[in-house]
Amino acid sequence: MSKPKLVVLTGAGISAESGLKTFRDSDGLWEGYNVEDVATPGAWHRDPQLVLDFYNMRRKNVLEAQPNAAHIGLAELEKHYDVSIVTQNIDDLHERAGSTNVMHLHGEILKMRSVKDEHKVYHISGDIKPGDLAEDGGQLRPHIVWFEESVPLIPSAAKIMKEADVFVLIGSSLVVYPAAGLMDHVHNRVRKYVIDKRIPYVRHYDNVIPIEKSATEGIKDLLQLLAKERNF
Repeated sequence: MSKPKLVVLTGAGISAESGLKTFRDSDGLWEGYNVEDVATPGAWHRDPQLVLDFYNMRRKNVLEAQPNAAHIGLAELEKHYDVSIVTQNIDDLHERAGSTNVMHLHGEILKMRSVKDEHKVYHISGDIKPGDLAEDGGQLRPHIVWFEESVPLIPSAAKIMKEADVFVLIGSSLVVYPAAGLMDHVHNRVRKYVIDKRIPYVRHYDNVIPIEKSATEGIKDLLQLLAKERNF
């Protein structure tokens, strides 16, 4: 008998409890930087050294961080469900927690790619420096989808949403598009668990079960509610 399909969409709120900050905190800055200065194509053209330095530090932060209870709880759900995680996060905490099916909408900090060919992608754990070139001669840049760039995995993610038997949203404010529109593709009849300290605007969706708690606290409620469902 096949397992029910559980689809999870995660945002910065799940990794914040592992110490990774989001630019959408109170001051609108990301680690003290304006997003326009470090996370756009224009920033790269103006000051590639600054952009590389910024992401080199983000990479170090990710390598020092550890998965938290929310990451681990989602990985444990693979015992009972066919779990697909679509994340807006660029860290690898889902994978390190044990999740085996993770799609990174906005790229991965532990990868880099050529400026000439977005398909020439390489793993990296150290720093990227000016003059570091891909095999095609292009400067290497973080394998990140910057603001103002298209998000190529959105169609694939939308397809996953449509397959959900159960849907979970954790730690996303649903304000960064096009990722924020993915919940529109989840079928009306599907139960939609929403975990966040501040529940985003979801009143236009059917079958929403809000869990107004942090990710690490909310995952406990989610696991209990899903266990009850399975026992009915």
